[in-house]
Amino acid sequence: MLRINQVKVRTGHSKLDLQKQAAGILHVSEQDITELKIVRQSIDARKKPEIYYIYTLDAAVRREDKVLRRFQGKESRVCRAPENSCYFPDKALQVPVCPPVIVGMGPAGLFCGYFLALYGYCPVILERGKCVEERQKDVEEFWAGGPLNPASNVQFGEGGAGTFSDGKLNTLVKDKDGRNRAVLETFVKFGAKESILYEAKPHIGTDILCRVVKAMREEIIRLGGRVCFESQVTDICLEQGQVKGVILGGGERIACEQLVLAIGHSARDTFAMLHERKVPMEAKAFAVGLRVEHPQSMINESQYGMSDPGILGAAPYKVAAKSKSGRGVYSFCMCPGGYVVNASSEEGRTAVNGMSYSGRNGKNANSAIIVTVTPEDFGGEGPLAGIAFQRKLEEKAYVLGEGKIPVQRYGEYKRSVERQGVEKGTIGEVPPAEAARKQKEEYGADRMEPQCKGGYLWANVSAILPEDCNQAIVEGMEIFGRQIAGFDRPDVCLSGVESRTSSPVRILRDNSLQSPFRGLYPCGEGAGYAGGIVSAAMDGIRVAEAVAKGMGQYL
Repeated sequence: MLRINQVKVRTGHSKLDLQKQAAGILHVSEQDITELKIVRQSIDARKKPEIYYIYTLDAAVRREDKVLRRFQGKESRVCRAPENSCYFPDKALQVPVCPPVIVGMGPAGLFCGYFLALYGYCPVILERGKCVEERQKDVEEFWAGGPLNPASNVQFGEGGAGTFSDGKLNTLVKDKDGRNRAVLETFVKFGAKESILYEAKPHIGTDILCRVVKAMREEIIRLGGRVCFESQVTDICLEQGQVKGVILGGGERIACEQLVLAIGHSARDTFAMLHERKVPMEAKAFAVGLRVEHPQSMINESQYGMSDPGILGAAPYKVAAKSKSGRGVYSFCMCPGGYVVNASSEEGRTAVNGMSYSGRNGKNANSAIIVTVTPEDFGGEGPLAGIAFQRKLEEKAYVLGEGKIPVQRYGEYKRSVERQGVEKGTIGEVPPAEAARKQKEEYGADRMEPQCKGGYLWANVSAILPEDCNQAIVEGMEIFGRQIAGFDRPDVCLSGVESRTSSPVRILRDNSLQSPFRGLYPCGEGAGYAGGIVSAAMDGIRVAEAVAKGMGQYL
């Protein structure tokens, strides 16, 4: 196969148009191309509203070596297609007497379990929440005003937190070992659309991802694995530096010598238990902020030069800046045509997230605008200080919103932050005439309204975050307004608090991917080794490989 880079084609093209372009670049006839595969597709909107797709293609060509020689010794878009496929250790020679146990069924635990089951290791997966079908019912009931189920919500249950966040599949992790491709191919195998294999910013959508997760679980069971829902691990058994088993909430003990901790970033009680058991861990930096909503048509106009982009779909964006204090301010988990959702998992605390369905056809775009925080900001010591910091912010959000999502318009938020600065002498006072003018603009007839899953309440959102974080967000919003017209318009809606961006804890592991306690494998985002669905799933595969190698000594 030959790889062809930078193939530029107008939107609305056919596969025949792609073949014609590829043949022209290779200087062969279209009939000489026996197979054409899309490796990557991105959008070139630099000359909007003229929009192009940019492709990377792999082509099987007659007399391939002869064709390739034409391009040797010169800078070229054509080269031999690289081969990088995920390698897994040999299959288990026999069914293990004491199978590996995986705690958590988010992307890391799901993929770890699937690959171990695929290769004959018959894993036991323990998930504190419910299966995805029951979990959906609990979440919908909570959003409709029902009670929060602390064990079955946006954070906990089959599929993990990513299930209710659009199913974004882009990652910055390099794929030299082919695990990224293995993740995407697995999703396609179980029901995701094939285009995620090549889109620059692939996504599945919450509605489809729920079906994919269920199909993967059913295959794990068919392959000999065991999946146990509503099975919270409350303790682990350690003897002479070695894992020996886990204890469930009902008192049941499950013996194991390979334990994968694929807990999510919100498993705060599990982190506390591990800390009591002296499992080495440390506090790590993460980010907090607010979720911002804009009319999706405005984002489309900015990105594509048209309010209705048709086959291009709802436009995404990505923005980043640095505040005067040196903090990074950036967008996170951007959801085109999506909803702000109540993502709480603890009574008396409110956290928000963003979600899109596969069609991405909601009226608003939303994204978290977040600020980096480090252990120095947490106001405490020890590995769990970041969790305490998160909880304080979420408690403020809960009180402000009276249990609902607190929402504030950006114009009001900015003025409130400026007043905080005036009181502390860190910024100058805003002239009253300017404030009055902005307030008038803010309450125009065409002002936008929030689009939420779960009830919301207008409140002073600026009271949630530390002053320095608020000022950084305002600085960032003003910078982003110069990049995307209207980004900082006064009627933009801000919701709080976005506190679960990544784990505030890292469970330490060595080159064998084990904790100093042998047989204990910290894995995925909650353990501090990933930052999204794909990177967590990749780490799950990597840990599955390590577990298989370790068990291979005994089988």
